[in-house]
Amino acid sequence: MERDDIVEYSLHAHHSDEDGKKIRKKIWIVTAILSIITIIEVGVGIALPKAEVSTGLWTAIKYGYILLTLVKAGYIVMVFMHLGDEVRTLRRMILWPYAIFILYLIFICLTEASSVHNYWSSFH
Repeated sequence: MERDDIVEYSLHAHHSDEDGKKIRKKIWIVTAILSIITIIEVGVGIALPKAEVSTGLWTAIKYGYILLTLVKAGYIVMVFMHLGDEVRTLRRMILWPYAIFILYLIFICLTEASSVHNYWSSFH
């Protein structure tokens, strides 16, 4: 006896060869973009260790890491959570509060770190 109340949705996903090629191409492009950003991050970490760079350059590297991480996170949300397929207003409504909150957290971390550094420097 076959049940008629169970629907197997995976059986209804019919893609043509053209759709399959588009999907695979998009997957390869996403993989390439995320890999390139990761390779840049790792390459900078290997090529420019903290001991060999000036304080100003090290600060720029830290901000660069933060920027690249935010770009990767935003791209992952846009692609894998299908937010990129939505209208611009919805994307902004979802991403901007997170971006503002992340920038606020970065500001608090940097402000408190400099405050703690100044506090401990006063004892030496």
